Amino acid sequence: MSIARDITTQTSAPSTRSGTQDGPQANSRHPRGLTVLATTELWERFSFYGMQALLMLYMTTRLVPLAGHGGVWGWLGLRRALQSVLGPLSDQAYASQIFGLYTGLVYLTPLAGGLLGDRLLGRRQTVLLGGALMALGHFLLAVEAAFLPALLLLILGSGCLKGNIATQVGALYAPADRRRDRAYLLFNLGINLGAFAGPLVCGVLGEQGNWHLGFAMAGLGMLVGLAIYVIGWRHLPRDTAIAHPCAEAQPLTDARRRVGVLLALVALTAFYNIPVGEGFNVFPLWIDAAANRQLGGFTIPVSWYLAADGLVTVLASPLVVMLWKRQTERGTLPPVALRIGIGCAAMAAADGLLAILAHLWPLPHSLGPLAGYAYFLLASSAYLYVMPVLLAAVAGAAPPRLTATMMGAAYAGLFVANLTAGWLARFYEPWGAARFWAFHAAIAATGACLAVIARRPLSLPDEQP
Repeated sequence: MSIARDITTQTSAPSTRSGTQDGPQANSRHPRGLTVLATTELWERFSFYGMQALLMLYMTTRLVPLAGHGGVWGWLGLRRALQSVLGPLSDQAYASQIFGLYTGLVYLTPLAGGLLGDRLLGRRQTVLLGGALMALGHFLLAVEAAFLPALLLLILGSGCLKGNIATQVGALYAPADRRRDRAYLLFNLGINLGAFAGPLVCGVLGEQGNWHLGFAMAGLGMLVGLAIYVIGWRHLPRDTAIAHPCAEAQPLTDARRRVGVLLALVALTAFYNIPVGEGFNVFPLWIDAAANRQLGGFTIPVSWYLAADGLVTVLASPLVVMLWKRQTERGTLPPVALRIGIGCAAMAAADGLLAILAHLWPLPHSLGPLAGYAYFLLASSAYLYVMPVLLAAVAGAAPPRLTATMMGAAYAGLFVANLTAGWLARFYEPWGAARFWAFHAAIAATGACLAVIARRPLSLPDEQP
């Protein structure tokens, strides 16, 4: 199957792979389970991004003074451990390292969570476990001393949830059902609605001085997501492994080649995900220092800039759907690797724009209040050409008994990217903003070039003529 070959309504056969009780689906409609999964993920992302929008400001303004007197368990010990490897770290650099470790590990643990779902608990039970751990972690953030244990619970919970819920989207459809590609765009629409609403709501509560209320709101969002998942339980695909008829006829060498290409595509997405990782790490600090956030007597919260990430993606999704439909009809839809390359090119433009703004307006609070939104206009639109494309590729091409594990491997690529972004964030202060953003633009541009050069080796077997 050509990934995202046709995201419009098709006359494909009804799903025989779905484990729901909905019965055969009409060709023009998606299974009810997609609504359950997308809505669950919306609230999970509400909690995740709502908390993440507060994280850097919370650490630098609240925890740094408190932790200096031993008020946060493990804070000083972790700092000594990191400095023994990385050398001296300023307060900003240390906070960025914690942020990078947290966001990185959030995307590494889905590899173990995928194995747990594939081999032991089943995907549905593993999602429930993950959601419960995440809710507990959000509420534990109300205890300042328990900040690091709370992050650990969030890391473990996200690992259980991420790969297993994304895999269930693909399991709703038969192997040759072309609706799967549009399903992942709709699933990502839920993700980005949550990414928009979380910073908007939790961020305002936190920035107004009540950090704990902001974190509690994130925990409440996760509980809402769990409730929706349980209520829609009967519409979800069964955990029973169902053979992939095409895969059974494929030789082992073909399966290995598919896995190899998918892993290479995961590596390619890092050239987008490393620069975009700074969007919640360094960007809040930069926009807080660089922009005059006064607009008609109203001070724009820093978290509202981050909320634009999800909003832009939501608004851009219908445009991408229409574009892919037209390209499919004309036979000009780019293969997976080139679409990821397009995302990298747009990300390079976004960071290049920040470098220009930082160079032209270097004085504190000299940048206009709306200029920062232009960054997300480019970076968040680029997202649609990267992660949804990769997830659909994994769902369509991975060996069936390793689908959740391979989905975990896709998220593990985000671990490397976010860990790298956290390490690179230490150079923000010594390099200055303009040089820092220009360097990240170069990373993304490298990914775009590699996608063009290696487009044939990175094509999936079903994409080859």
